[in-house]
Amino acid sequence: MARITEAAQAYSFSRRALVLGGIQGAAALVLAGRMTWLAVFENERYRLTAESNRVRLTLTPPRRGWIVDRSGIPIANNRTAFRVDMIPDRMEDKEKTLGMLQQILSLSEEEMSRIRTDLKRAAGFQPVQVSDNLDWERFAAVSVRVPEMPGVQPTRGFSRNYPLAAGVAHLVGYVGTASAEQYQKEKDPLLVAPGFKLGKDGLEKTLEDRLRGTPGAKRVEVTAHGRLVKELATRPDQPGETVKLTIDALLQEYVARRLGTNSGSAVVIDVSNGDILAMVSMPAYDPNSFSDGISRNEWKMLSEDDHVPLMNKVLQGLYPPGSTVKPMNGLALMHAGVDPNARVVCSGALRVGNGVFHCHKRGGHGALDLKHAIMQSCDIYFYEMVRRVGYDAVAPMARALGLGQKFDLPFSTQRFGTVPDSAWKLKRYKQQWTVADSLNASIGQGYVLANPLQLAVMASRLASGRQLVPRLLADAPHQDAPPLASTPEQLAIIRDAMFGVINSGGTGGAARIQVPGITLAGKTGTAQVRRITMAERASGVLKNASLPFKLRDHALLVCFAPAENPKYAAGIVLEHNGHTIRNLDTPMIGRDIMTFLFDRKRAMESLHREEPTWGGDYRTRMAEQAKAFKAAQSAPPPEAPEDAAEAASTVASEAANATTSNTIDSSAAERGSVEAD
Repeated sequence: MARITEAAQAYSFSRRALVLGGIQGAAALVLAGRMTWLAVFENERYRLTAESNRVRLTLTPPRRGWIVDRSGIPIANNRTAFRVDMIPDRMEDKEKTLGMLQQILSLSEEEMSRIRTDLKRAAGFQPVQVSDNLDWERFAAVSVRVPEMPGVQPTRGFSRNYPLAAGVAHLVGYVGTASAEQYQKEKDPLLVAPGFKLGKDGLEKTLEDRLRGTPGAKRVEVTAHGRLVKELATRPDQPGETVKLTIDALLQEYVARRLGTNSGSAVVIDVSNGDILAMVSMPAYDPNSFSDGISRNEWKMLSEDDHVPLMNKVLQGLYPPGSTVKPMNGLALMHAGVDPNARVVCSGALRVGNGVFHCHKRGGHGALDLKHAIMQSCDIYFYEMVRRVGYDAVAPMARALGLGQKFDLPFSTQRFGTVPDSAWKLKRYKQQWTVADSLNASIGQGYVLANPLQLAVMASRLASGRQLVPRLLADAPHQDAPPLASTPEQLAIIRDAMFGVINSGGTGGAARIQVPGITLAGKTGTAQVRRITMAERASGVLKNASLPFKLRDHALLVCFAPAENPKYAAGIVLEHNGHTIRNLDTPMIGRDIMTFLFDRKRAMESLHREEPTWGGDYRTRMAEQAKAFKAAQSAPPPEAPEDAAEAASTVASEAANATTSNTIDSSAAERGSVEAD
């Protein structure tokens, strides 16, 4: 048995001690190094972390830039507002908190349902609006009980305000909270700051970069439980830019009111420079409702309305221009070599090959030259003359006058219609152009489609003799407006004919303006949207008043004034108007709009006489409509869509597509146009 000596034991002990000492030394060095790293190199990081636990930084939404008219009148501005939001991530007892808020704020069941739906849809970090535009008493009542309601955030800030409400809805659009998808895409913390809203439609959307501004920041010291200790230094927000438009706000409101109960639109242009003075689509929604959070009742009412208030008819509506193109066609005929004094005998029908093409006046107009053909809106004259020269000779003039043209305007959606010709049809349908196609196009039907803005531009170019380009932003440069490829003598013939339409026994006598020294020139138009069967023609064509709304004719008017020295031009389209109510038809509407530009007092007197006959102004009618709609609901309507802007765009797009598909009529010339005296 081996003996362990004292020397061996000492050696073994010394070795273990050395190893343990080395380990301890290494550990000490690691700890010292780590402490040095944390104390020196990571000092700033942990200091900021500790500071963030003690001090909270909250972004303050910037005040949105105003949108004003040409005179500085606000079209979209901001108002001081008290609001209450909920942050889902910070809530502890949702139902208890909702119950307390309902009691304090007197929230209705519909509002509570909307809040619950928004809470389900929202990401945890995304604020959900409880109530906006609160009075001070209710705001203060919530503020003092915030410690009892974790996740509730009362805020004093600014809300978007649209003084003209529905009168500017399709012009400026509206604002709303950012969607979860927008936040995930941009990762901008401002998007989820309580009270922040961004442009969702119209100018509010396309001018977002100019209108948004720079957010401010607020620093507050809190306890470990999040209780406020004191407010620290703040950084003020920088308001967005004020954007001036070429719009005349008073004219804009007048046009919106004067359109009455129509589903239609109107555009007014300054003939001297192309400035858009009014751009109205009615009926419309109240942008204040969308910005504040639309209710389920209001959404259902708007989305189901057959007058499609969610659709911007100025830019999205495409319509057969009807007889409003006859002055333009006359200019093209003269440019192609047709003598304006040459006469065509209108017997009420024209046989071409195996087909018979009718005039709107079944007994015929007799012998007519170009001027009187425009004044009486004779179809046979234009059938015959366009048949001689071919529509390929007319299409270039249509394009030069603005049809088929897309304009550089700050809107995300613009449908620009069709100016057909033989090459277009071959490319689109793989078919040859026919004589019937030319005849249909000669009276503004068939494949010809235009939006109301293009019709107003056409009127302004006929009035000025220049290729004016519409402008909406006051700080945008005026574009060159070269002269039309027509002689002054040719333009004078067309303007004289348009003067005669209204003042010398033409089809638009009801548009005769009553302002001393001012005369209006124009051209009426009617576009059918249904096919008339031979059986119906034999038994008697149904009148518009006896037809459902969607089957009635469109009514149109292009005009300018003064006739001898034009200053203003307009285009008006009334969907399915059918010429059923005289004071709601295009001639009297056009007359009153132009009267407003020269004699506002006279125009307002006319409006005050007529407006009560169709239920008051648009605000009054919308309030009554909402009240009646709500009373008629037998069950609660479904929830409003999460992304109301996207849903509204879908509704408008479907309506626009339906309008287009229903108006391309390849047999219009067989029955002739439909003109109302």
